[in-house]
Amino acid sequence: MLNRDNGIIRSNEPFLAVLHRWLDLFVIGAAFLAALLWQGTRQHQDHWISLLVTLFLFYLINDFSRLYGSWRGEHSLVELRKVAGNWAAAFAGMFVADYFIFQNSRLPDTDRILWFVLGLAGLLSYRIFFRVAMRRLRAKGYNTRTVAIAGAGELGQRLADNIIASPWMGLNLVGFYDDKSNDPVRLTTHEQDVAIRGTMQALVRDARAGMIDKVYITLPMRAEEKIRRLLDELSDTTASVYLIPDVFVFDLLHARSESINGLPSISIFDTPMDGSNRIIKRIEDIVLSLIILAIIAVPMLFIGFCVRMTSRGPALFKQQRYGIDGKPIEVWKFRSMKVMENGAKVIQATQGDARITPFGAFLRRTSLDELPQFLNVLRGEMSIVGPRPHAVAHNEEYRKLISGYMLRHKVKPGITGWAQVNGWRGETDTLDKMRKRVECDLDYIRHWSLLLDLKIVFMTIFKGFINKNAY
Repeated sequence: MLNRDNGIIRSNEPFLAVLHRWLDLFVIGAAFLAALLWQGTRQHQDHWISLLVTLFLFYLINDFSRLYGSWRGEHSLVELRKVAGNWAAAFAGMFVADYFIFQNSRLPDTDRILWFVLGLAGLLSYRIFFRVAMRRLRAKGYNTRTVAIAGAGELGQRLADNIIASPWMGLNLVGFYDDKSNDPVRLTTHEQDVAIRGTMQALVRDARAGMIDKVYITLPMRAEEKIRRLLDELSDTTASVYLIPDVFVFDLLHARSESINGLPSISIFDTPMDGSNRIIKRIEDIVLSLIILAIIAVPMLFIGFCVRMTSRGPALFKQQRYGIDGKPIEVWKFRSMKVMENGAKVIQATQGDARITPFGAFLRRTSLDELPQFLNVLRGEMSIVGPRPHAVAHNEEYRKLISGYMLRHKVKPGITGWAQVNGWRGETDTLDKMRKRVECDLDYIRHWSLLLDLKIVFMTIFKGFINKNAY
């Protein structure tokens, strides 16, 4: 018998979104006051400027990143990562505004750190509480939706796998509806049989009877006429209908929907650096590069002096590379060779390469030759974390040999990256090595987050600078 439990979340979604907005502001304000009380800091009107700037930035970033939508179909970790990233970006923005715009130094740094920690703990804790409460309600039959899948093909089976693997979504799958088969479908991931409850006409009949809350249509795009007819018949029901195009069986890169003057479209390959993500990434780059440049300024002067003293030629070498969207940029490095190749043919450095100076070999092994690229980051041409920029000649060579190679330019190139901390750096003397590097780069773009960037920076400190393949 089909489950017809009534859900409670749909009618309350706007209320919950408003509640989240107000709770966020309350938690941040409460964490601010708690930090002041804990440290025994007397309140000052300048403190309230810091609070208001932070509240404004957090609210703005959340609005851009669409944090206050429905998270029913997403894992809790996805929401928590976004909250943490948005809070870190808002806090970094407040820090920059306080020191460089308002020149507000009345709030001690220890208070700021405590405020950040308490705020992060509060923002994450109450959301976890909400998630646990929703799960318990769903376990008792509340806050659930009865769903059916139209089409038992590959895409439909993948969707069924996802639904069964995620009971926290509160979606009760009644089965498939398909015109071509009556036999139960065996899901390989869960080794579970899912029944085919009838044809598309049976689906329409059950939906009209109010037995189904949601219908997911997973028919191939070539079945346009069948989809059109099914949509027309389902419009005479109260079921919510979702169309999942079969483009999602491909390996997509940040697919998202977009409206062009009211006409919906789906991107197949896109960049994660859009809207609030671009702001977060830029704030991260500015803050980290300023801190790092302040630390390495004197060592950079010393390295530049040593380069000039140990070999003829300039201390800095500018090589043309591809930046975001494949636009050319000039990447700065300390010169480590006797020659400065920047033409149509660039030969990669190999072990024992005669072109490399003795001091240059030391710089390359320790990645110190790349320190000037923090100036590229400050100029907005590069990022702290991202795919390493390759010489233009290598780009033109490998884009013909590796599918999806140029997609690594959907983000800014980085000083360090996911490929580098996983050991794929240095000479790519085989096509397989370059493929592995590109796979890591695309994996980074698919899963980008502020926390992933900070993880890569942390890993770089311990394993990214010195590598046996760097010469």
